[in-house]
Amino acid sequence: MSRTTDQLTEDREKPQSPTTPGKGHHEHVLSPIGSELKKRTRAALKDDFLRKAVAFTTDKLRNGRLGAADVLGDWEAWRERGRAIREHTISHLDYYLGQFSDNVVKNGGNVYYCKTGDEAVSTFMDIAKSRNAKLVAKGKSMVSEEMHLNHALEDEGIEAIETDLGEYILQLAKETPSHLIIPAIHKNKQQIANLFEADSGRPFEPETKILAQYAKKKLRNYFLEADIGLTGCNFGVAETGSISLVSNEGNGRMVTTIPKVHVVVMGMERLVPNFEDLEVVLNLLARSATGQKLTAYTSILTGKKGPQDLDGPEELHVIILDNGRSGQLGDPIFQDVLNCIRCAACLNVCPVYRNVGGHTYGSVYSGPIGAVLTPLLQQDMKEAGTLAYASSLCGACYEACPVKIPLHDMLVHLRHRKVKMKLTGLPERVAFKAYETMFGNVTLFKLATKAGYYLQKPLVRNGFIKSGPPPLSGWTQSRFMPMLPKQKFRDKWAALQAELAAKAKADSQSGKAPVKADAAGAQARAEAIQQKNRKGGGSHGAN
Repeated sequence: MSRTTDQLTEDREKPQSPTTPGKGHHEHVLSPIGSELKKRTRAALKDDFLRKAVAFTTDKLRNGRLGAADVLGDWEAWRERGRAIREHTISHLDYYLGQFSDNVVKNGGNVYYCKTGDEAVSTFMDIAKSRNAKLVAKGKSMVSEEMHLNHALEDEGIEAIETDLGEYILQLAKETPSHLIIPAIHKNKQQIANLFEADSGRPFEPETKILAQYAKKKLRNYFLEADIGLTGCNFGVAETGSISLVSNEGNGRMVTTIPKVHVVVMGMERLVPNFEDLEVVLNLLARSATGQKLTAYTSILTGKKGPQDLDGPEELHVIILDNGRSGQLGDPIFQDVLNCIRCAACLNVCPVYRNVGGHTYGSVYSGPIGAVLTPLLQQDMKEAGTLAYASSLCGACYEACPVKIPLHDMLVHLRHRKVKMKLTGLPERVAFKAYETMFGNVTLFKLATKAGYYLQKPLVRNGFIKSGPPPLSGWTQSRFMPMLPKQKFRDKWAALQAELAAKAKADSQSGKAPVKADAAGAQARAEAIQQKNRKGGGSHGAN
C-alpha cells in the first residue's frame, strides 16, 4: 500500500458507533468562476429551452423524492440517522480511512493517498503507463472531473471513454456535466441525435430507443477492449474495505469486471463505518436523488478477483483524494459540508439552479452544494467565493438535504468571509459603509427615508420603478419595485394613535364606552363576538 501524503497514525483508537434511530477532452470549462458568473447567468436566463428542461426534470426528481419519503415513513428520523452517521464518520475520519485502507490491502488491493488533484492524476498515470494502457473505460465519477483526468489522459495519448450514457453524450459535445446525477439534463433528444449523427456519419431519428441502442452498441466494444476500468465510489465500507457503486445503467458492472485493472478514485470523505450504516445512506441516497427505493444496480465490490471468481479485475487500485477536503476538518462552520452524499436534492429545489442550470456555476459541483464546496476546496474566495451570492438563502436546500447540511447558513458565512477579506468591490464596500452609518444614527435614518421618496420620482412609472441605473437595474431586469410611499408607516402609526386618542376623548365626553386602542381591547371584543355566536346570535354561512 502506498501512502503519498501524511501518514495515518498506527495506534488508532476505534470510536463508538453513532446511536441508532479527444474522446476524453471536455472544452466546456468556464473560468474564471466569479468574474464570469453574471455573464453566464444572463446567457442561461435567455435560453428558454435550458430553463424549461431543467425545471421539468428537477420538478420530476423533487416530486419523486417527496413521494419516496412518504412511502418510507418517518422521514425526519431517517434524516437524523443519516446525519448522525455522516457526522460520526467525518469526526473520526482518520480512524475510518486507516481501517478502510488496511482492509483494501488485505483483500489484495493497493491504496494511494493524494493531497492534490495533480498528485492523483500522476498516480493514475503511473498505473496506466506501467500496464501500457491505451484505452480507459470510465464509469461515472465526479472526482475524475474534479481532477481533470480526461485532459491529462488525452495529453498522454490515452483514450478515455465515458460509458455512462449522459456522460458519453457530453463527451461527444465536449461539455462538462450540468447536474450531479443527470449530467445531460440540459440536452434534448434532437440535440443528442445531432451529436450521434456527427459521431457516426449517418442520420438518426430523435427517438429514445434508437439513440440508446446506438450508444449501447458503440460502447460494448470499449468494455471488451479497455485496459483499465475506472469508477468513482459512492461509499467505501471501512470494516471490510468494500467499494459500493450505485447506478441505473449496467456500465458500472461492466467496467469493474471485464478490464484486468480496476482503478477507483474517491474523495477522502466518502466512507461509512459498516454495512448497517451503508443500508441507511443508500436508502437516503436513492430516494433523495431519483425517488427510487434503490437504484437499478447497487454493486458492492471487495478486493480483486479471487481464484474462485469467474470474473473481476486482476488488480485493484484505490486513489483517495484530499484536494482541500482536510482543510474543513475541525472547522465548526464548514466541517458538515463533508457529510454530503451527492444526491443532488439541493439542486432540485434551489430556485437559482432551477433557472440557470449547472454550467452557470463554472465548476464541477453546481447548485447550493457547489456554491459552498467549490470555494472551500479551491481555497479561492476571490473568484469561487462569488458563488456564495448565487443563492436566495431561502433554506430549501437544507429542508431537502437527507443529512441535514445547513448550506444556507454556510453561504452566509462564506459571504461574511469574503467581506472580511475585503474581496468585494469598492462600490459595494462604500455602499454598505454608508448603510451602516445611516442605520446607526436615528436622525440620518429619518432624513434618508424621507429623501428617498423624492429621489425616486424620476424613475417611477404608474406607481412602480420599472428600470433604473446600476445596481438597481439588476433588480428591475426581472421584476418591478413598488415606489416608496410619501407617508412612512411610522408616520401613519403616530397619526392613527392620535386619531384613536381623540375619538376616545370624544366618546368619554358624550358618555359612550371608550374605544380600546390596544391589543387587549381587540381580544376582548373578539371574545364577546364569539360568545354571542355560540348563543345563536350570530349568522352562519352555508357549509
